[in-house]
Amino acid sequence: MAMRQLESQFRGMTVASGSEENVDPHASIHAPTIKPVKSTSSIKVVSSLTKPLQPSISQSQNLAKHPFLKLAVHNQAANASGPGSPSKKTNNESENAKDDGPKNSLQVAPRRSDPSNNIPPQMPSSNKPMHLGMFEIGRPLGKGKFGRVYLAKERKTGFLCALKVLHKGELKEGKVETQLRREVEIQSNLRHPNILRLFGHFHDSKRVFLIIEYAGQGELYKMLRKAGSFSEPRAASYIAQMAAALSYLHKKHVIHRDIKPENILVGSHGEIKLSDFGWSVHAPTNRRTTLCGTLDYLPPEMLRGDSHGEKVDLWSLGVLMYEFLVGCAPFEDTPLETQKRIVKLNFKVPDFISADAKDLITRLLRLDPEKRLPLEQVAQHPWIVKNCNLQTARDKKRNNHNRGHESDSE
Repeated sequence: MAMRQLESQFRGMTVASGSEENVDPHASIHAPTIKPVKSTSSIKVVSSLTKPLQPSISQSQNLAKHPFLKLAVHNQAANASGPGSPSKKTNNESENAKDDGPKNSLQVAPRRSDPSNNIPPQMPSSNKPMHLGMFEIGRPLGKGKFGRVYLAKERKTGFLCALKVLHKGELKEGKVETQLRREVEIQSNLRHPNILRLFGHFHDSKRVFLIIEYAGQGELYKMLRKAGSFSEPRAASYIAQMAAALSYLHKKHVIHRDIKPENILVGSHGEIKLSDFGWSVHAPTNRRTTLCGTLDYLPPEMLRGDSHGEKVDLWSLGVLMYEFLVGCAPFEDTPLETQKRIVKLNFKVPDFISADAKDLITRLLRLDPEKRLPLEQVAQHPWIVKNCNLQTARDKKRNNHNRGHESDSE
């Protein structure tokens, strides 16, 4: 896609088709142009704006087009109550407001919580510059270090989204302006059902506004903390979807570098959405040296100060899988001991974890990045295949049960 056309699209809030197949996986990431607009409006909250937007059935069916999702996600479309029907679940998305800045001299992010349905409906087009007056502002979804996130609705079309409001003075004081630019320029160009969408952005003299996808079920981190741990079928479904998202990112030469439950949201049909690209990098050369991310999830090569590539995300995927199943990270300890345990690969998988799950975890958590299991093989691993089929069967049974109750009530 020509750069001029791309910039024109984002200035006008026009988003290309939600299908991943419409995006060149090897296309370079370009920064969309941000144009200032006059806006002295304060944020006025419309209390009645509380219900999330459901995607259409055709949008839900797009999930099946992605090979990594055939087993893990094709059941999610069945969870939809129908096009246009409101979700019964609320969105408690403090993560929507997450704005990671440098947390210390090593730039290691804390373990805390940052929206998402299937590939969402297209953001309505507009040939005029965007401004705050185009939106009705609903209830707050969360608060971050540099601003807040609100449920919002475009007045002209009724399109629901989340509006992230960041204060320029705080961004400058926190020295995260470059990080925000990187997040915007990377996330603006991503189109995948398991990656949070950034529809557009604008700013006035004091604030930056990001128009982002609204996540119907909120934060995966809170679900995990409430449950303690996930069943193997549920965890397998999530890991398969994460593998799909990471495969897409890596084909576009994007390394996420901060995978953790706090950076994953859940769409209205239960599908996961990878968010928070503040530590991500577009690296066509595939080698970086910056130490960043969250300590529990840092791979040994980053702790050693070695150059690193996309395989850091494979390590983090293994840590994520372990935390899904066990309820804590495999190297969790004091900061110093955690670093020692990571570089020595000192962890133990509990006996209650199945042999297949243990096999996949240990194939991802390898000291040598080149020996970590490739994403294509993650999707084909017996643990993924077996448990995603079980999760599909459970969802079908639950949906049939729910439909039976609906018929009885009629």
